[in-house]
Amino acid sequence: MKLYFFPGACSLSAQIALNEAGLPYEAVFADIRSGRLSDGTDYRSINQLGYVPYLTLDNGDALHECATIALYAADHAPDKKLAPAAGSSMERYHFLELLNFVATELHKNFGPLFSPDTTDDLRIKVHERLKKRFDYINQLLDGKSWLTGDNFTVADGYLFAMCRWCQRLNVDLSSFANILAWRERVAARPSVKAALQTEAAVKL
Repeated sequence: MKLYFFPGACSLSAQIALNEAGLPYEAVFADIRSGRLSDGTDYRSINQLGYVPYLTLDNGDALHECATIALYAADHAPDKKLAPAAGSSMERYHFLELLNFVATELHKNFGPLFSPDTTDDLRIKVHERLKKRFDYINQLLDGKSWLTGDNFTVADGYLFAMCRWCQRLNVDLSSFANILAWRERVAARPSVKAALQTEAAVKL
C-alpha cells in the first residue's frame, strides 16, 4: 500500500491509524502546493482530487478521506480494537458518530482559518464555533482515557490531528483540561511519534 501525505495536513490521522493497525505501507510525500511528487510526477494523474490523504491498495483499489482510511485500518486489524467490531451494535454506531463528528464538525470547520481571504469577523465566528465543538469533546473525555473509554481508537488519532491544527491556527484549548491531558497521552504513543517523524523528515 501507498499512503500519500503532506506534513501538517489531516493525512497525519491516516498515518497514525495505519501505524496503530500495524499494516505495512509506503508513505509518499505529495506536495499539494505544487501538485507534484518528489520525482516530478503530476499528483493529479494519480489522485484527481489532488489532496491528501490518499491510500492506494495492493489490489489496485484506492481510498480517499481521513475517516474512511482510518476505518479501513481499524477493520483490517480487529485484534487491535481500534474500532468496535463491524455490525449493528450501538457501540459501533456511537463510534461512527464520533468519527463523523471529528470529520464534519471539527475538520471542515477549520477550512476558513487556512484562507488568507477570510475576514476577521468570520475568523472570530469560526473560533467560537470550534470552541463549542471542543467543549463537547472536553465533556466527553471526562473520566475517560480515550474518546470511547478504555481503548484508543482511530477516532482519537483523527482528533489529535485536529488538535495540532489548533496549535497552528491559534485555537485556544487552554480551558479544556481533559483535552490537554488526553493530547499528552496520544502524543506519547509510538504510532504517533513515528508518524510525526515521517512528516519531520520532509524538507518543505
